[in-house]
Amino acid sequence: MSVATVDIAQKARSARSGRSRLLALAAALLMLIVLGCGIGSSFMPPGRVIAALAGHGAGTDGIILWTLRLPRVGLAVAGGVALALSGAILQRVARNPLAAPSILGITDGAAVGVVGFLWLFSNETNSLTVSIHWQPLAAMLGAAGFAAITGALTLSDPRRGPLGMILYGVAMAALAKAMVTLLMIMGPIYRAGQALTWLSGSVGAAHWSDVAILAAIILCCLPLLILAAPVLAQLRLDAESARSTGLSLGAAQIGLVLLSVLLTASAVAFVGAIGFVGLIAPHAARRIIGDGSALWLPATALIGAGLVLAADITARVVAPPLELPAGAVTAAVGAPLFLLLLVRERAVHD
Repeated sequence: MSVATVDIAQKARSARSGRSRLLALAAALLMLIVLGCGIGSSFMPPGRVIAALAGHGAGTDGIILWTLRLPRVGLAVAGGVALALSGAILQRVARNPLAAPSILGITDGAAVGVVGFLWLFSNETNSLTVSIHWQPLAAMLGAAGFAAITGALTLSDPRRGPLGMILYGVAMAALAKAMVTLLMIMGPIYRAGQALTWLSGSVGAAHWSDVAILAAIILCCLPLLILAAPVLAQLRLDAESARSTGLSLGAAQIGLVLLSVLLTASAVAFVGAIGFVGLIAPHAARRIIGDGSALWLPATALIGAGLVLAADITARVVAPPLELPAGAVTAAVGAPLFLLLLVRERAVHD
């Protein structure tokens, strides 16, 4: 048997294995969705959930499911997909496994935009004086502003190294948190209450309109991601090698960062400042699928959706009747992982 034949057979086996693992991730997400629909003040076993989804269950089950629980589950899934894909894009653009929206200040910048929006356009009854549809735009402006500053600081540093962008991002994230705190202190108490809802990172107040808007933004981004797939593959190479393949490196990086900002800001506008999903999901997908696989991005999206949904389920059951913010759960997992990756990255470059 020739070397070429063996190589083709190995690639075919790898492709089949990747597809099987992707199907397993999809199946796991479906089970989490059923579990998330069943958990609440009154538990619904999986059989009742499936019957209600099919329209054959009790009337009250259908009302609870379609009015309260499915919007929450749908928003968690959509938010997780957006944050995970954003993190995957940033890690390729920065060529740094530590890059993520929450690490580079983009998530907190989006939070500044949302809190500023609530601070300016809400009244004493916690009602908005303008349409809620302007909120994602406010988040995008905040995220884009902080991403631009982080990028400018990194590019202007003549001694920038592999960890330079991360350090500037951490500093910008701290600045964004300080700005959010100041806005909350300076504003009336009812505005602070609204801001806390977003900063906690929760999907408890989800509505179908939130799910529809966020899902529409993700669907609009998918064709761009598909078109950008070859570019993301080229970005696995070093800068010189990527340019030698005909890639306009600067333009590609700017375009992909803008796409990442759009996904992050859209998610934060509706699910709050849930951190570390964009860090964890791409790493988990690399372990399960492989970094060079075409299925890496779909696997990242599935894992991100599962992470936020699992965090929300955990937040609901860990201290009943209280509900912890889902962002606290993802931070409890993501912060130790970030420290571990930081130590490993430093060891590699020492």
